[in-house]
Amino acid sequence: MDSARSDRARRLPTAVKILIAGGFGAGKTTMVGSVSETVPLRTEEILTDRSTGVDDLSGVENKATTTVAMDFGRITLRKDLVLYLFGTPGQERFWFMWDDLALGALGAVVLADTRRITDCFPSVDYFERRGTPFIVAVNCFDGARRYELEEVRMALSLAPSVPIMTCDARDRSSSKEVLITLVQHAMHQRLGTPAAR
Repeated sequence: MDSARSDRARRLPTAVKILIAGGFGAGKTTMVGSVSETVPLRTEEILTDRSTGVDDLSGVENKATTTVAMDFGRITLRKDLVLYLFGTPGQERFWFMWDDLALGALGAVVLADTRRITDCFPSVDYFERRGTPFIVAVNCFDGARRYELEEVRMALSLAPSVPIMTCDARDRSSSKEVLITLVQHAMHQRLGTPAAR
């Protein structure tokens, strides 16, 4: 009986949980959708006039939907290793979900939109307070002004040890690079070894 139990345990994949966070309209749902091997679970609702005065649409005026709980996707790396991606809601009224979503996470990606850079502060503060390894990925929106990564680092008051990179959340390979960078950073941080630059 013990051997049957240990055989089952060997066959169960190791699950790794990663959060995709950031401000309202930063591209979290898009990133989860671009890399998930399955059709992502989305809890999006249409923005209505009830959000007027509650949700700030400056810079994202064409946004028609919003995540109200989470996005969920999956990437199987090997038969014994699966990444589960959880996109967090961006608006303050849904932040109560973050603690449950963050439980057991290996790390987080904070997506930054330079048109609304201050929307990153709550995510950065949250992961710093929790001690959760995170990186910042600047999502390059069409027509948005480009900034040097060190300018973004200074604007967000990021520690030198926090990796920062650019990405296109619509592009699968770009989103994969972001996830690889996060996993490497989280592993180095947990092992107490310096990350390769």
